[in-house]
Amino acid sequence: MSRVETGPVALPELPRVLDYGETALPRPKRGRVTLLFLVLGIGLVVATLLAAALGQMQIPVVEVIGSLCRKAGLACGAEAAHPNADAALWEVRFPRVALAVLVGMALSSSGAIMQGVFGNPLADPGIIGVSSGAAVGASLMIVTGLAAGSSLAIPVGAFVTGVATSLLIYSISRSGGKTRVITLILVGVAVNAFGGAALALMTFAADMNQREQIVFWQMGSLAGSLWPQVATVLPLVLLGLALALGIAGKLDLLSLGDDAARHLGLNIERLRIGAIMIVSVLTAAAVAFAGIIGFVGLVVPHVIRMIVGPGHRVLIPASALGGALLLVVADTFARTAVPYAELPLGMLTAIIGGPFFFFLIRATSRKNGGWL
Repeated sequence: MSRVETGPVALPELPRVLDYGETALPRPKRGRVTLLFLVLGIGLVVATLLAAALGQMQIPVVEVIGSLCRKAGLACGAEAAHPNADAALWEVRFPRVALAVLVGMALSSSGAIMQGVFGNPLADPGIIGVSSGAAVGASLMIVTGLAAGSSLAIPVGAFVTGVATSLLIYSISRSGGKTRVITLILVGVAVNAFGGAALALMTFAADMNQREQIVFWQMGSLAGSLWPQVATVLPLVLLGLALALGIAGKLDLLSLGDDAARHLGLNIERLRIGAIMIVSVLTAAAVAFAGIIGFVGLVVPHVIRMIVGPGHRVLIPASALGGALLLVVADTFARTAVPYAELPLGMLTAIIGGPFFFFLIRATSRKNGGWL
């Protein structure tokens, strides 16, 4: 039998090992991305000005702009008509609006990262136990009486236990040098259940005053926001967002699947632990001062993904802007909807986010049968 000779087989050109990003997901249209960022940016500026203007003391927007200009040494806007307007703006409203922006950015960008790491549309920061761990830490500070001695006791306790819980979940899920996503999710469910039981036990053991504090903290609120809190959260959020943008291309590559990503040179375990640490810091910084605020990290990334697609280099910063806009609007409504009262922010976002998320699921299912 004669041998058939063939020429050299042309192999498809593989992407470079370190060229993360362009090979995983298609680029969104530049015009659509530019328009999205313009809308979100302008919307956030308008929302912050209105949030500062609205309240028990109504301050015209031109006076709000004038106060900002005077602080910056510029001549614009209008002089304040009320003698206490500047004090109300700089001591009460501006720090609250600033904290709302930071918390919204932290929660929504964390949700975008978690959905990329897990490849799961239901993923949010709560999966890795940050919220439940933070709630346990905050409640522990209240029950032990440490919260009465220091205003920083609750935020510090929430931050430390939130980060520690996420590290505990990751360490339990790790086996043989690898971490399976399904194992991480199941361990997260178990640890969250244990955290809920611990929280219930502390609520039961607390006195009436402490019980009210625990319940109020869990509902989420930005009441009493101060500039020192903003100064504490700001560097953590900026650092977390910078690190998140640094791994955005790798998250795109991870969307190809674990095996394909490994063949392309991606260290999946290092990426996962890095992403979990980023999410832990962002979420813990947010819930430490604002309490538990649900659905922001779940809904906002879905909306952005529907508009510009799943590429994380656009998804993460756009989600951060969208989350900031959503939380500023929600907080403004929470403190102005009922005269001389304030709605719990976490309750409000859940009431609005639940039906809206159901609508997104239905719309996405009709369009392409599943998650974008």
